[in-house]
Amino acid sequence: MNARLAYIWRHPVKGIGSEACQTVELTPDGAVDMDRAWALMTDAAADTDAWQPRRNFVQVASGPRLAAVTAQTRGPIIDLSHPDRPPLALDPVTGGPNLATWLGDLWPQDRPTPNRLIRARDHGMTDTNYASVSVGNLASLRALSERAGQDIDMRRFRINLWLDGLAPWAETDLLLHDITLGTARLTPVEPIERCRAPDASPATGARDVSILKLLQDGWDTRNFGINFKVATPGTLSVGDLLQ
Repeated sequence: MNARLAYIWRHPVKGIGSEACQTVELTPDGAVDMDRAWALMTDAAADTDAWQPRRNFVQVASGPRLAAVTAQTRGPIIDLSHPDRPPLALDPVTGGPNLATWLGDLWPQDRPTPNRLIRARDHGMTDTNYASVSVGNLASLRALSERAGQDIDMRRFRINLWLDGLAPWAETDLLLHDITLGTARLTPVEPIERCRAPDASPATGARDVSILKLLQDGWDTRNFGINFKVATPGTLSVGDLLQ
């Protein structure tokens, strides 16, 4: 069986909502179009024109209930939903205060206060200081689910591209060479070391499993997924063959 692109995800606001896509554009400077294009800064950080680390923003590792937010872009508007909130039609240019109010206690009160919604400058405000595209392997996810004794939702990992048709953990072989999906060529950079963010369920926002413990006990690793750079810009769609 040839490996194919099975799912595409992006996250228009860092840490706040996952959006399923059928087709996306990839560029060397911006990586996945509209992925982490916006980020809600806390009052513990100062805005700059540069990339900033995850700790400066509202994000799932510190606020697990955020895992249950879903997103859908609609032109300039980002529609957000959560089981415990009414829907929010967010205009990210002007709606930062509305977003902070909407979040309420979805963000822990003992954490720095949400302050300002900012536009990512050069590339999406990912957890890497370069424009990155994350790739996961559904076979590895199934192996992880089997060890956990429950289905592990792919959205926990906030990975952009999910491949199906590889052997479990064969994604590490992708570190050896460039890959092509659709018309885009990607260059591997590094495995993704995991934090506590994937412990939170996208259905409920509750921490209900220790992903790091599963990875460590089962495979002696803290890594899950691979980060790539875009070597050649292009369009990719669900169903594209891995080459």
